[in-house]
Amino acid sequence: MSRVDTAWLRMEKPTNLMMITGVLMFADRLEIVRLRELIRERFLAFRRFRQKAVDNQSSAHWEDDEDFDLDWHIRLTALPGAAGKKELQRLVSQLASTPLDHSKPLWQFHLVESYDGGSALICRIHHCYADGIALIQVLLSLTDTDPRAKPGSDLAQSWLKKDGERVTRRFFDPAKAGIDRAMKLGGKAFEKGMEIYRDPTLAAILARDGGDIAMELAYALSLPDDPETRFKGPLGVSKRCAWAEPLDLDEVKTVGKALDCTVNDVLMAAAAGALRGYLMEQGEDVNGLTIRATVPVNLRPLEHAKKLGNHFGLVFLDLPVGEPNPLRRLERVADCMRQLKSSRQAIVAFGLLAALGMTPAPLQRVALELFSRKASAVATNVPGPQMPLYLAGSRIRDLMFWVPQTGSIGLGVSILSYNGEVHFGLISDAKRIKDPEAVIVRFKAEFEKLLYATLMEDWDAPITPADARATLDYFESDNSPRRTATASRSARRRSSRST
Repeated sequence: MSRVDTAWLRMEKPTNLMMITGVLMFADRLEIVRLRELIRERFLAFRRFRQKAVDNQSSAHWEDDEDFDLDWHIRLTALPGAAGKKELQRLVSQLASTPLDHSKPLWQFHLVESYDGGSALICRIHHCYADGIALIQVLLSLTDTDPRAKPGSDLAQSWLKKDGERVTRRFFDPAKAGIDRAMKLGGKAFEKGMEIYRDPTLAAILARDGGDIAMELAYALSLPDDPETRFKGPLGVSKRCAWAEPLDLDEVKTVGKALDCTVNDVLMAAAAGALRGYLMEQGEDVNGLTIRATVPVNLRPLEHAKKLGNHFGLVFLDLPVGEPNPLRRLERVADCMRQLKSSRQAIVAFGLLAALGMTPAPLQRVALELFSRKASAVATNVPGPQMPLYLAGSRIRDLMFWVPQTGSIGLGVSILSYNGEVHFGLISDAKRIKDPEAVIVRFKAEFEKLLYATLMEDWDAPITPADARATLDYFESDNSPRRTATASRSARRRSSRST
């Protein structure tokens, strides 16, 4: 097992399971017989998923499971009561809080045969097998653009051809330079890391001797701990998962273009606004408050797109939840993202993870706690195919995933775009946020503020009722971005239904 994968295997603890959890919701019924056939044909084509992770403390390795039983990994379940979204969220939360059996390959699929007129499929895979980017690619390899596709047919995985590899290129925009150097530096720098933590003056010495990458390490180690809020504190063993109604991707792009920033900037600013609103409702003083989120950055070359394993680094993104003006909040998020893109924080993190994979478990825990204290959340944004996909003949209507949190972090923000819509999800430790629905319901409202504010000439001026009415009237007009986007979305849905 690689050093980085070993690090993720050993990071697991009862309060933060190192497990990526996802849920796919289907417009019609998914047959378990076809699902088993698909998993056997495509998923198990990756030999790794027939293997279990064995850790003998001195090192870790992959070992074929001689007692492999596909029926144990594909489970049939049902929802109680109304069998609606509330019940599905409760089941996903329960499974996200339940560890996988380490005596077997660390993955499971749970099929909910009846959900909202169709079915739902909950996926759980341990992070040591692969990072979220690779696993999304694995799951997408199970899908087709035609419900008639059979395992092994020419239609299989045809969405990649139709998409023109646009998604693949966005997934795997590699930071090639410096990865090997980071691996070498990681081992040396980690030895000095704890010394730097105790004596910050050593950071200057390491920066002078190690160059730009070492400077990034020194910067990361010198960051103060994230401020105490409702999001920070002791963790429990129960997780809560929730997801919001999707946004129209065309609208998000319209706002990004109008405000000269990226789609990711817009979405992360909306997330910061949602977290701000929740803290204020809980009676916390958010004036001037900034919290950090760790954001995964892909370091995997395109030619390794179908390989498993973990090939990503982490950067610290500032979320200005204390900024009351939504446009100023967006400006600050966009500015921070621009600075991170030119930094080498991600490469440093990758090197340190490799170094951690070689260290004893007690030292790993100390280092992990050191870094996790510097953030309150993990935030991911994954671009998906912009066309309807089918799995085992059933159309995927909605989907969401959550990556695990590490150390003492108890909050995870997930953003995923698919088929012209943006899906937003939240996973939280029950001791920190008992009801994540109270946060995600604010996400759309925060985006609406940015949408309406694109027409405001004076960003600092309060929005009067007359301004709001005029803005609403504009967006209802035939030439507005919203009307155009809504028409486009309606056309896509009509086409999808006819298909």
